Amino acid sequence: MARRVNSELLLVGSLPAESTENALRTAAEQYGGLVFALPDGETGPRAAWAGYERERLVRPNPAVETVTETASPTGIPRHAYETPVFALKAGTEPRFGRWPRIDDAIASYAAFRELRDAGVIADGIRFQVGLPFPHSALSGFKADFGRDYPVVSAAFEDLVARELARLTAAIPPGDLAIQWDMAYETQDIEGVLAWTPEGAWERFAGPVRRLSRLVSPETLLGYHLCYGTFPEWPMYEARDMGVLVRMANYAVAESGRRVDWLHLAGPRYLRSEDKSFFRPLADLEPGDARVFLGIVLPLDGEPGLRRRVATASRYIGDFGVAMYCGFGRQPGADGLETMREHAAVVRAVRGSG
Repeated sequence: MARRVNSELLLVGSLPAESTENALRTAAEQYGGLVFALPDGETGPRAAWAGYERERLVRPNPAVETVTETASPTGIPRHAYETPVFALKAGTEPRFGRWPRIDDAIASYAAFRELRDAGVIADGIRFQVGLPFPHSALSGFKADFGRDYPVVSAAFEDLVARELARLTAAIPPGDLAIQWDMAYETQDIEGVLAWTPEGAWERFAGPVRRLSRLVSPETLLGYHLCYGTFPEWPMYEARDMGVLVRMANYAVAESGRRVDWLHLAGPRYLRSEDKSFFRPLADLEPGDARVFLGIVLPLDGEPGLRRRVATASRYIGDFGVAMYCGFGRQPGADGLETMREHAAVVRAVRGSG
């Protein structure tokens, strides 16, 4: 099959913008010719990424109790050990009625369509929706993860199945690009989450097999594999890209449908020429998926990106680039200037469309 994504740049999801319209309009202006899809920036409450699911989906559920509230003096968690701790109430099973993130996506698509009809967004550009994978959405169940997670994740997967259908009833599947976002899945597999028992691989692999096949074949599908930005990137720095490559290969082979892109987060800037970090890319089997390496770092701009492109090119011959993660949560001193710089760096190193 012919590859459906061929762009030089992936916008991972969150953007340093004030509103959906501002994110879409600015991204269309700055990244025209570089991208295949535009996200709505994950503005407002979604700026906390899966913290949005924690507060808007999980906490209000009547089957869920808060065992420990946030330990932050401001009430806003500053890192993973300050987030609230949840548990299922004895004798209850949760059911989730609606997914607020899908409501937001449907509302944002209206703005996307208006801007496309006005010629601000070019024809052929998809509307990109990032959805956290189950463990990332449900990471707050730390009180008894081994007991609660199998139950609550089954309820979450039921929600995803219903809400994917609602999403594609409201948005033409041919206009959509859906990205599964995962940070806690990668850390779970790396073995660095103190509250999770054995079974990390299946907590990732099971939803790959069950959920991805539910996405319409007309819709583009991608995977964002990262180590998180809470409170800074990366939450955990891996020894190399081996886990990400293993996860990506599994996703391509077992999704039950084509995978259109893969995003693999790269290293900190000091490892830009560390061949051992990038070497696992030689084992990547992307099939028809476009590979985007998350090697654009705001710390070192064009020179740093050139170094990492040169090192990665030893092991993979064809790839696009992206920020290491969505950069709405690390916007720099000026969000608009950060977006401009991102475009300028990528064009300088990879060329424009």
